[in-house]
Amino acid sequence: MRFSDLKKELRASADPERARNSAWFFKTSEGQYGHGDRFIGLTVPKIRWIAHRYVDLPLSDIEKLLASPIHEYRFTALEILVAQYEREKSKAIFDFYLKHTQFVNNWDLVDTSAPYIVGQHLLTRPRKILYRLAKSKNLWERRIAIVSTFAFLRAGETEDTFAIAKLLLQDDHDLIHKAVGWALREAGKQSTPALLRFLNEHRGEMPRTTLRYAIERFPEAQRKRLLSS
Repeated sequence: MRFSDLKKELRASADPERARNSAWFFKTSEGQYGHGDRFIGLTVPKIRWIAHRYVDLPLSDIEKLLASPIHEYRFTALEILVAQYEREKSKAIFDFYLKHTQFVNNWDLVDTSAPYIVGQHLLTRPRKILYRLAKSKNLWERRIAIVSTFAFLRAGETEDTFAIAKLLLQDDHDLIHKAVGWALREAGKQSTPALLRFLNEHRGEMPRTTLRYAIERFPEAQRKRLLSS
């Protein structure tokens, strides 16, 4: 199917009211993290339905989608990349993704792609790239670093999640605080004692948001004790 057909399908499903709501939800005003992002108003299920009909789209066309200022176009490109990686397990797709991280530039774009391409690729490979990304000046690359470790958590591995979380504890952005807390909570599903050790060691330097996310599954009394201590 042709690239032009894909764009027509996306535009045909546009909803101006949803676009306005999305622009507000994803903080696109000046000074906010999504400043300059544009929306045409598509639901995630609709994007995924369309994207999976174009899983054979060449990387050259995916690159055009990724470079678009329209958020849903970039989301579609990433959904296609995820489907291609799941099918091919290709290093070329992994490399392509890392080469284009400047376009993976909102939290939903990271979360829908990083674990399924970067994390999945690194399951059986060295993971130094994640530690470099965790130290990036780019907010979204730092989020890619921690969210990619969800692939390891699904495989029962927690070491890199805790290590990257530690690197990001001093981050100044709320979207990283939330992502780290989320990852710690999921790591706790694999090992509650390991999470408690991490919290006991680091909660004094941990942003409040991170701590709240990390302990969401704990009993109320235990949450109150950890938050007050």
